Formats: sequence, C-alpha cells, structure tokens
Amino acid sequence: MTSPTGQVAHVAGFPIKQVAMVVRDLDQAVRAYWNRLGVGPWTSYVLEPPRLKDMTYHGEPVEFAIRHALAWSGETQLELVQPLYGPSIFSDHLDVCGEGQHHLGIFVDDHPAAMQSLTDSGFRYVQGARGFGAEGDGAFAYFETDEPVGTIIEVIEAPKVRIPPDFVYPAEPGGNP
Repeated sequence: MTSPTGQVAHVAGFPIKQVAMVVRDLDQAVRAYWNRLGVGPWTSYVLEPPRLKDMTYHGEPVEFAIRHALAWSGETQLELVQPLYGPSIFSDHLDVCGEGQHHLGIFVDDHPAAMQSLTDSGFRYVQGARGFGAEGDGAFAYFETDEPVGTIIEVIEAPKVRIPPDFVYPAEPGGNP
C-alpha cells in the first residue's frame, strides 16, 4: 500500500499486502464484491484438518476450519473469511463485531523470524496454523495489536504451490462454477 506521499505502509518492517474481512456467507460475499465493486475473480479454498497442522488458538492446540476467498485489487490482496467450526478469532469477531474488516496481512519468507519480530515489537500471538500448501508448506499466524491501532496482523508465508481451489468466481471459461 502506498501513501499519498508515495511511501509504502509497513508493519514491523514488512509491507501490508492484504486486507481481510470476516463474513457469515462466503458465497454471498464473493458475489457482492464482484457485482457491486467489480473485485475479482475470487479463488476460494477450505482450510481444515488434516491439511492444517499445528493449529492454535490463544496458546492452546485446537482444530478449526475456515472457507476463504482471495482476489487482487491492484497490488493489494483482498480476503474474505467465513469460519466453519472450532474456536477462532473469526468466530469471535462475528460474535462481537459482526461482519467487516478483520486483519491486515504481511507476506514473509521466514515465518518464524517474522513472528519473533512481531512478538519483540509487543504484538500478541493469538492464532495460527501451517500446512495449507499442496506440498504441506505455507503458514499463517495472527497477532493482536493494542489501541489506537486495534486491528489484527496476519503473518503469511505463502506456499510454493497452492492446492486446487474449491471454486473460482466468476467462473473461468471451462472452469469451476
């Protein structure tokens, strides 16, 4: 993200590349973002065990599942997240705040080092997992911030190869519905 002065916005030294919203109905949200804002195409995935490993929520091992969809708007990735089951910061957000903006994401090459950097900067680790890539790689971790920022930061180590999507919307010619 670039500011009006041309500077790139950063979190703990990493550029913000993702803005994510929590939704109750992913299918409805994907259609709305496409039809009302022209954002898309959306590529959707279900992330759950056994693919996801080392899942934690507030320091405790848990199992959770989400459906999410990704689309690009310029250089910013938008993400829509629908919690499916298990304890999660996404379900918490829906219960307390309803649908809406949830977190900002940064992409990193060294996930453990980036997590340590945020921890050293005073951010609190609240949820994470690994293994969402086709080769069992890929990791994500969420960190809480204090006021006045009051948002969650996601540290993302993208997988080398993604799993096949559950759907693409709008559908690619000859592709998924």
